[in-house]
Amino acid sequence: MKILLTIEDAKYAEAAVHALVRQIRPEGAEVCVFHVVAPLIIIPYGYMGQVETLEAAQEVRRKEGKELAEHAAQQLRAAGFQVHLLLGDGDPKTAILDKAQEWNADVIFMGSHGRRGIERFLIGSVSETVLRHASCSVEVVRSPAVAAA
Repeated sequence: MKILLTIEDAKYAEAAVHALVRQIRPEGAEVCVFHVVAPLIIIPYGYMGQVETLEAAQEVRRKEGKELAEHAAQQLRAAGFQVHLLLGDGDPKTAILDKAQEWNADVIFMGSHGRRGIERFLIGSVSETVLRHASCSVEVVRSPAVAAA
């Protein structure tokens, strides 16, 4: 079984990793941990004072994403899974759908922010787009805080 595990941030990644480990047996399962860095249009507030340019902010985001994906990969390897790590740049919706198709994934595991209202309208829902357009099964995992809201 080929599993594409998309990783965005720590809270949702942790929930997705735990769900995958609980639901899938590692024997015969191959997991691709995939993190996509979306292009920036402005320097995020959290990076103000740390970086001077968009390129520098993007590089910080790549480094953080790689560390996050490596942490998830370590957890999966410890649970007995065969794991590949892949980082990408671009629109996460498109990149996830393209990677699932290219890699011939049987299932996509991904976390969800549970955005609502104007935030969802402005930002969009990556998980909703992937659910609607993926050619394989999709497991959307909510962190306990999001599920309770």
